[in-house]
Amino acid sequence: MNGDIENFDEVTTKGGDLYKKFSPVRCPYFGGDVYFNASGLEHLKFKRPRYARSRRDQYMRFKVLFLVPEVLCLSHTVQGVWETKHFERVRIHSRTDIILKHVTYYEFIAVIRRVRIKIVIKQIEDGQRFFLEHYPFWGSQ
Repeated sequence: MNGDIENFDEVTTKGGDLYKKFSPVRCPYFGGDVYFNASGLEHLKFKRPRYARSRRDQYMRFKVLFLVPEVLCLSHTVQGVWETKHFERVRIHSRTDIILKHVTYYEFIAVIRRVRIKIVIKQIEDGQRFFLEHYPFWGSQ
């Protein structure tokens, strides 16, 4: 793994460029689109604001990023749903407020091309569903 980290900058740059090219993906489970916004890309690089993920963690996430749209296009079932209330940043009247909102997280797990991957989709109240993060698990033996 250490030898692979040497091309870390290349993998993260290519992964970031790929993420920016993603268009909304139609997911059969929702019967609608899943969007790829800036918060999903930020979550690939950071655990929370101002706390970056380790280089190894970022590398693993960017390395299998190309599988995310494919998994979402093929997903007819969800493996987990979690509903909660969470403080979300909301832009209101030219200022940003933090407001308690109803949030739903959807979890999809798939094994594709010998890689196990878990994808989390987030929906704030009745708004758009967007990609939040994915957890790669290396190869099935």
